[in-house]
Amino acid sequence: MNNAAPLLQVRQVAASRPGESGALQRVLQETTLKVEAGEILAVVGPSGSGKSTLLRLLNRLLEAESGEILLAGVNISNFPPAELRACIPLVSQKPFLFPGTVMENLQAPARLRRTELPDSSDPSLQVLLELCHVDPAWLDRDARKLSVGQQQRVCLARAMVGPCQVLLLDEPTSALDRPTADQMALTFRQLAREKNLAIIFVTHDLRLTSRCADHVIFMANGAVVEEGPASRLLNHPETAEVRAFLASGSEDDMEVSA
Repeated sequence: MNNAAPLLQVRQVAASRPGESGALQRVLQETTLKVEAGEILAVVGPSGSGKSTLLRLLNRLLEAESGEILLAGVNISNFPPAELRACIPLVSQKPFLFPGTVMENLQAPARLRRTELPDSSDPSLQVLLELCHVDPAWLDRDARKLSVGQQQRVCLARAMVGPCQVLLLDEPTSALDRPTADQMALTFRQLAREKNLAIIFVTHDLRLTSRCADHVIFMANGAVVEEGPASRLLNHPETAEVRAFLASGSEDDMEVSA
């Protein structure tokens, strides 16, 4: 029997922020979840439901008001922020690249950590480029002149240059056309399986969710309303809130596998 702790655990975590009056308002109710290595978790729900707040708590871009978050059984408050964000990087909705070449962007994490810079002959970098579908011919190109889809792939690869264990993605396909988004869904599955990563993404994209998520959490008003395996929740939701949310998406956005 395997009694190992899940890779990432969230236990009764809550968060508040100042409202317009200055008084604190609860934006995330006590939330509990877990994700294993190699698993993809989608967090879906309407705007303002607390999804992005939850994502940013996971690597301390925001601090929890209560509860605890554990990485491999260790409270994330025990990690220096820079070390934690190397293990749990977040790729934002809009690709952000530093001025310079693609290679200079891929070297940025090592430069910040003051470790040895990878180069094009580095076998681990070559594997990462292949997994993220970053063409080695791009390495000497101006990173900011790539297409949005290409930039997103470079950001993915850059996030994993180092000790990445949990990859956080905020609306990863919102700026992409459908064919590119579908390719990204395949990339996420490949990364999770071959790098043994846990991937957690926040999205409104039901098509992406159906194509690559193993498990889904539906949030509304700062709380988890329903959760379960992706095939079950997307095909047979148990709550009225989830049924209404799924009905608001077009059938073209849903290609749910049984």
